Amino acid sequence: MKNNTTTVQQGIQNLHRREFLKRSSALGVAGAAAPFAINMAAMGEAAAQSAPADYKALVCVFMYGGNDYANTVVTSDTETYNRYATIRGSLATPRGQLLTLTQRATPTQALPAGREYALAPQLTGLQSLWAAGKAGVVLNVGTLVAPTTLAQYNAKSVALPPKLFSHNDQQSVWQSSLAEGSTSGWGGRMGDLFMNGNSTSTFTCINVSGNAVFMSGQQSVQYQVSSSGAVKLNAAAGNVYGSSAVSAALRELTQAPRSHLMEFEHTRLMKRAVDAEALLTTGLATAPAIATPFDSANSLAVQLQMVAKIIAARTALGAKRQVFFVSIGGFDLHDFLVAQHPGLLANVSGAIKSFYDATEALGVANQVTTFTASDFGRTLTSNGDGSDHGWGSHHFVVGGAVKGQQFFGKAPAFGTGTVDDVGQGRLLPTTSVDTFGSELATWFGVTPSNMRSVFPSAGNFGALGATPLGIF
Repeated sequence: MKNNTTTVQQGIQNLHRREFLKRSSALGVAGAAAPFAINMAAMGEAAAQSAPADYKALVCVFMYGGNDYANTVVTSDTETYNRYATIRGSLATPRGQLLTLTQRATPTQALPAGREYALAPQLTGLQSLWAAGKAGVVLNVGTLVAPTTLAQYNAKSVALPPKLFSHNDQQSVWQSSLAEGSTSGWGGRMGDLFMNGNSTSTFTCINVSGNAVFMSGQQSVQYQVSSSGAVKLNAAAGNVYGSSAVSAALRELTQAPRSHLMEFEHTRLMKRAVDAEALLTTGLATAPAIATPFDSANSLAVQLQMVAKIIAARTALGAKRQVFFVSIGGFDLHDFLVAQHPGLLANVSGAIKSFYDATEALGVANQVTTFTASDFGRTLTSNGDGSDHGWGSHHFVVGGAVKGQQFFGKAPAFGTGTVDDVGQGRLLPTTSVDTFGSELATWFGVTPSNMRSVFPSAGNFGALGATPLGIF
């Protein structure tokens, strides 16, 4: 091989030069490496879609630890509330404190006769979005490989998600629709389809909370930013210990073209990261100001404020399609659920409400959809001071395009020992993540022919471009 840049570039392309570093690191300088284990046998190559004329953004709010569904969206009609209170004991939220949810007159899917739901008292922001028709609840969502009944689950006669009730595994399956250790997620795979339509593909998948497999694609790389903006390589930008010569040497070390395949790729990514930081910093400085107040003491709100700022800078960044990821931890409440869960819910509700208000102010509320996700739900039964790992859970979807003020999906049979209980009130999901995600993807612009490249198991649920939930 000739030792010159042109030959190296050709050789790297022939060897699929991006695969190693793309899989093992994010583009931003911050954050840990993604899992390095090739698990893409189920994935087909997707055909890039044409550049869209409009703008759309999808925002994932991930609640790490497994959110307790039963104290978030609470069954509130007399019959089921009494069962809830009996089963939960001291964990139960008093009925008089619950926030009423009045469903629209002609919902897409009616609840079972007599069934009612309400929200935890801390979810006032989400209740107001519900009342305005901008938010809905997707009932009993969870990881599935194929539609599964309780009899099939007990007999193990149908493929099940690997290592159910395990945090790491179910976080990965939720975010990737593949087993733990997978190197791409469905947010990143959507980014693969649209990155060429963005004039700067770097800003297709943006993570404001560190690193998550959800945001990694086969071609697109998650760009990590902090809640205060782009991560800057300060040492290469100015003087190190007062020495411009050292800074120049660092720039040479990290950004100059190299002939070795791996060195070339490393410096290419470093230069791209430095250039992206400069572009994003300029874009944020010149974008319309965000006047909507965000709670600076709420880490999730601060993350979403940065998302709003980046959306405001979309024109300067040349973005037509963007996927964002933010997160909040603390939901693994085997203990102290009554003491700690309400504060977490208040942070989620307040942050999402402020973010929606910001999109309204920017004039893009109909073009931005936000949804919640979590490792899994939790047990309906109490362990004394909390709840244990579960499976299905209820989630929120928010945005101007959402046909809100209604419940989407099938309401599970409530209680223990039901057809939707795999033990201790752990919900057997009645809506798969693939079904929920494919409906979000359809709104985002993914075509039916590309849906399986985003969700390998989508066809098992008839979700290839279908909209069975009716969210939009």
